[in-house]
Amino acid sequence: MRIIIWHGYLLGGTGSNVYTRALARSWSNAGHDVVVLCQEPEPGAFDLGGARVARPPLDGPLPVFVLDHYGHANPRLLGDLTPAERQHFVDVNAAAILAEGTADVLLVNHVLLGAPIGASVRAASGAPFVVKAHGSELEYAMRGNAELCAWASASLDTAGAVLAGSEHIVGVLQELVDIDSAKVHVVPPGVDVDALAPHERGVALAALVDECAADPANAPRGAPGHDERLPDPGNAERLGSFLDGDRPTVVYVGKLSEEKGVGLLVDAMRGRDATCVIVGFGPARGELEERAGDNVVFAGPLEHRHLAHLWPLADVSVTPSIFPEAFGMVAAEAASCGSPPLVARHSGLAEIAAALEAEYPSDLAHLASFSRGDGEQLRSRLDELLALPSDRWRELSQASRRAATSRWSWAKISDRILEVASLS
Repeated sequence: MRIIIWHGYLLGGTGSNVYTRALARSWSNAGHDVVVLCQEPEPGAFDLGGARVARPPLDGPLPVFVLDHYGHANPRLLGDLTPAERQHFVDVNAAAILAEGTADVLLVNHVLLGAPIGASVRAASGAPFVVKAHGSELEYAMRGNAELCAWASASLDTAGAVLAGSEHIVGVLQELVDIDSAKVHVVPPGVDVDALAPHERGVALAALVDECAADPANAPRGAPGHDERLPDPGNAERLGSFLDGDRPTVVYVGKLSEEKGVGLLVDAMRGRDATCVIVGFGPARGELEERAGDNVVFAGPLEHRHLAHLWPLADVSVTPSIFPEAFGMVAAEAASCGSPPLVARHSGLAEIAAALEAEYPSDLAHLASFSRGDGEQLRSRLDELLALPSDRWRELSQASRRAATSRWSWAKISDRILEVASLS
């Protein structure tokens, strides 16, 4: 099949970026002809399985949901753009899709601005399209903005299908937009269960150190030339020393911002005879570093080439977000590596917890989650997990891996999306 994926952003770092490149790789490896339209300036840095990347012109602001650093682009919050600026972005990107010719499947990311772009393509060519709702546009841009919600409703009316990563996102969609529920299909994000797999600790640590040693040069944090989207300099030596030993390891991967609840984990690590690695970048990093004890280390953002070795070292992987999450991709990926996730039980994360509980021994099922924002319960769950005898911890590790491989492998997810597209 010939498949076009429209994605307005980059291919590294955040959830929808990772989703796009992983889906392109999965479909390409399955023999499909895949084109990705995005703003990634260095697509060769990513394994796309042979998918071709095209960059639509960007002659105005890049509409975003959270302000961040986008290198060559001029990001502006979607809600701050004028209708004319939004429409210009839609027109340029729709024209770029039409210039690629016909496709069997057109998948557009984000309800906004993906759905208006898909609707424009359909109006011009009659080609059907599928929309992937990621959650960020719903919560950060559309909620509370009646004009954007009305625009989304009108655009989704012409979509063949809408993909939601969880039942939680289905609920948010139905709350914010007028949509035919028959069009909405729950299809979770996928996990590369081959690349993300359990490994023996010594092997994993050596491989992590090697990957860190191969990182691009970066200035120290706070110094001129520091790039917050690159790993911190010196990670090979720092992480190699920090993780060398038999102390239990806790890992967090995600944005360093207040709504992600990282402060709960930093506080919960006080007094723990365990090490904690915080992976990610964001506006709260400075404050978090000030609060952290000497058993917590910050690595900056890491790619999957690092995480494939870091997660197997983690006795627990914590996702403490206090903000509604579409799914909980990093928890599913940690599970694939055999690292038992501990997630805040709400929104899409509750569906991760339920999947783990279905695989866990009944007397340990409560260790999959804790109540949102409850620092004391997080500490209690961590204490239980870190004190488990090795045989009982291994039961959780193996159950986590089973949950990932049986529910979230990219091979299954990418096939499911094509099934949905064929019905539209």
